[in-house]
Amino acid sequence: MSERKKPSTDPYKGVRDFYPQDQFVQRYLFEHMERVCELFGYEEYNASVLEPAELYRSKTSEEIINEQTYTFTDRGDREVTLRPEMTPTFARMVAARIREIPMPSRWYSIANFFRYDRTQKGRLREFWQLNADIVGAAGIEADAEVIALSHAIMRAMGAEERDFEVRVSDRRILDAIYNNVGLSLEMHAVVTRLLDKRAKVDDIEKLLAEAIDHPTTAKKLLAELERTTSTAYLENLRGQLELMGVHNMVVDTQTTRGFDYYTGMVFELFDTHEDNRRSLAGGGRYDNLLSMFSSGGASISPGGGGSIPAVGFAMGDVTARDFLEAHDLLPEYVPATELMICVVEPECLTHAQKLAQDLRREDVAAAINFSGKRIGDQIRQADKMKVPFIIAIGSKERLEGRYTIKNLASGDERTVSADKIADHLFSSLG
Repeated sequence: MSERKKPSTDPYKGVRDFYPQDQFVQRYLFEHMERVCELFGYEEYNASVLEPAELYRSKTSEEIINEQTYTFTDRGDREVTLRPEMTPTFARMVAARIREIPMPSRWYSIANFFRYDRTQKGRLREFWQLNADIVGAAGIEADAEVIALSHAIMRAMGAEERDFEVRVSDRRILDAIYNNVGLSLEMHAVVTRLLDKRAKVDDIEKLLAEAIDHPTTAKKLLAELERTTSTAYLENLRGQLELMGVHNMVVDTQTTRGFDYYTGMVFELFDTHEDNRRSLAGGGRYDNLLSMFSSGGASISPGGGGSIPAVGFAMGDVTARDFLEAHDLLPEYVPATELMICVVEPECLTHAQKLAQDLRREDVAAAINFSGKRIGDQIRQADKMKVPFIIAIGSKERLEGRYTIKNLASGDERTVSADKIADHLFSSLG
């Protein structure tokens, strides 16, 4: 009988394992995202990673549907997709309870997503992403708020305005240019997706000419885009953002966003670091997406009127982490364990367990070293784990009820009774 091949220790291609130090950075990102969203009045929501495949077919980019989704048929012969993005799920959830949800509503989630994509820097097959959206607000104030929210998250993580740009455009500019150059309606989405890739291709004019089968139209379209520097709406938006403390907005008609459902303002946060010049986050207005859930063209809005306005953005964990690394803003790892109790003699283990349990009741994160190794090895292990404090318990400590707390970083020591340990640690940890 042949020997069974041992499984690899490598993760599936394009996904990550999060060891404690990695998870520490991940939690740092999530906590800053959560805190800032809630400061702006957003409420957290979530949903299953599994969605019916048809949810994405009509409104998400065809490239994502046909080439990048993990789609399969389940045991009930239903076509299922691992979600590649959150906005269709958000629209589905809002539409399901449209008459119960107060408008406008602000929601956010931090969830994981899957795209069968070519792995490269900043792009993996599984990633986590913040999504924040306002539904039921049509004005420029909502557009400005989601941009200001994304800006505030970057600032909360230590970024200066010089470290990134807020690049803003408007899908209505594209629509007007498409009409001016005589582009057929069915080609709008195709051309928009090509324009979204123009920073990554060598000859965008050639690609456009091939797609629309008209070189003159392609040349004219690019020339019109080049001439369009701003609009009254975008300058009004700039003023709104400056009132909210955002001073690094630039108008960039090359910012188009690849999804078909955008109807107005679109924006991206763009890293200005020379080693990481790429989009960090993006979003825009999508006033028609919820109408896909109406039947026979009937409105789903509470008052029976037209489509429900919505605007939002997404920020991925991979690009956010790359940004922090490029700008030397990654947090220094701090373990959850505040105190390691080292056991000098086996007969002191029960005493150590009782002490640890008493300290936990006082909110001290205490771990016990069960290894039975020499005290020096136990201390070195605690130091390697970056645990800030240790206590060694032998027969003397057990009998006298006094314990020497050692700060491993400074070498300082303090001997106190059991009821003073927590106070000393809290004052030392700040």
